[in-house]
Amino acid sequence: MPEVYKQLIDVADTLERHYKDMQDIEFTVEDGTLYMLQTRNGKRTAAAAVKIAVDMVREGLITEDEALLRIDPAALDQLLHPRIPSDDENKKAGKPNYDVAFKGLPASPGAAVGKVVFDSEEAFHMAAKGEDVILVRVETSPDDIKGMHAARAIVTARGGMTSHAAVVARGMGRPCVCGASDLRIDTAKGEFTARGRTFKKGDMITVDGVNGRVIAGAVELINPDLSGDFGELMGWADKRRKLKVRANAETPLDTRTAVEFGAEGVGLCRTEHMFFEEERIPAVRTMILSNDEAGRREALAKLLPMQRSDFEEIFRILGERPATIRLLDPPLHEFLPHTDEDIAGVAKASGLSAEELRRRAADLHESNPMLGHRGCRLGITYPEIYEMQARAIFEAAVNVSKEGKLKPVPEVMIPLVATHRELDILKKLVDETAKKVFAETGVTLDYMVGTMIELPRAALAAGEIAQAAEFFSFGTNDLTQTTLGISRDDAGKFLPAYSEKGIYEKDPFVTLDQEGVGELVKIAAERGRKTRAGIKLGICGEHGGDPASVEFCHRTGLDYVSCSPYRVPIARLAAAQAAIRGARK
Repeated sequence: MPEVYKQLIDVADTLERHYKDMQDIEFTVEDGTLYMLQTRNGKRTAAAAVKIAVDMVREGLITEDEALLRIDPAALDQLLHPRIPSDDENKKAGKPNYDVAFKGLPASPGAAVGKVVFDSEEAFHMAAKGEDVILVRVETSPDDIKGMHAARAIVTARGGMTSHAAVVARGMGRPCVCGASDLRIDTAKGEFTARGRTFKKGDMITVDGVNGRVIAGAVELINPDLSGDFGELMGWADKRRKLKVRANAETPLDTRTAVEFGAEGVGLCRTEHMFFEEERIPAVRTMILSNDEAGRREALAKLLPMQRSDFEEIFRILGERPATIRLLDPPLHEFLPHTDEDIAGVAKASGLSAEELRRRAADLHESNPMLGHRGCRLGITYPEIYEMQARAIFEAAVNVSKEGKLKPVPEVMIPLVATHRELDILKKLVDETAKKVFAETGVTLDYMVGTMIELPRAALAAGEIAQAAEFFSFGTNDLTQTTLGISRDDAGKFLPAYSEKGIYEKDPFVTLDQEGVGELVKIAAERGRKTRAGIKLGICGEHGGDPASVEFCHRTGLDYVSCSPYRVPIARLAAAQAAIRGARK
């Protein structure tokens, strides 16, 4: 029936042009007559949504703005990571169904294949030999950072969508499955069991972070393609958005990834992550275990060239894009060994007895370290730590500037400030260190000193704090914790019930609580600008990659958002959509 077929194509084209969207149509043919039964906008994958939107702009059916508004920013996550073929793709290829070993929460998107490993140190060493590994833990802690960096993916038996494993994995762009309740790990035997099956260290598994599945064996992955239609759409987004988009990054790999995804600088470089490298942790521990300033300075002198080298590499990658570098934030006890084996190793290396080491660790232990001796409080009590870090930053910037025409733009951030006096003292330390470095090298560079607003008191006292702060970076992860009185790591036990009962419409660690935390951000922005008209304002919490939170930042008039490298395109699109909606009101 060629005439009916031609008529069907003409009708389909008419419907698509009328509705200006791809149509899912139902029809029938009776006695040679075509009858249209139904039409509706067709469902589509993220990749198809981008292609359809771009094609329709080229055909003149819709505008660039309309194309941008049609894409769900969160759906872009599907396009930014390697993935496994969908069940339908698998079926069409004639391949068997996946052998799913167990399921958990889809905490970080993407897919990865590797060998099971249970220890972070072992993951690091195996990866250094070129092996692909999957780190499987009951839960992760800051001690696991090195292994998490080395692993292709992370799997945990405990934890929710905002647990340590989930947040760090998303920041690193690693697939992650958390809260796998069927998972039973026996590290002594080097195995885990799930649904009656046992997997041993070295067994090959595939992690599907999109659907929260762990699959037995290796699955062939599909790599992302960020050129073509995707690149064109992102170009339109960059023309429309007002908010700048930076990335949270502290390794050369993360920084390079962020720049490739379109980041306009680093909005949060967490310097403590640099301390966990294998060759550095002994010096860090020696510094912590020292009983006097002289001992601490001796250990810090060993760390100085290491940190300087890190910053040099980051500055080279960024060029003249800005880098906000946060000075040491976590409590010192996080760097000390915890297991008997680690304690024995550190005791041998340091010359201390295991008993003395345990006593020192006990002295540093805090009941609530999130609210304890951390952030700027470390800089106040041990100024030599911040002095070393500031020197490393400025020496790195000077060295890179001497290599060519680049002029790095360091922004030194003092964390956890609650009073203007804390910032006054530490800004003076940073400024004096900068003067020394510039005098020693004969090179002077522009730099900024600011603070992270992550305490309610800091938000309320923003007017006073802005007398010294040249920028505010809202650390909305901790500002949410301190405002709501909720621990991010423990909230998974009750937040689902709160969401079901409508107490919180969405997880406040995923989407910013605009009525509470957001109000503090508004107050701080207003009071900060009143004191310092040109103060730079941004956020660097996980909310920086959440579309609804990005729209709030646009409305509030912030200068930028900063998020994990793999969420940069999401933030770019969300910022463009916020600008388009704002212009239409």
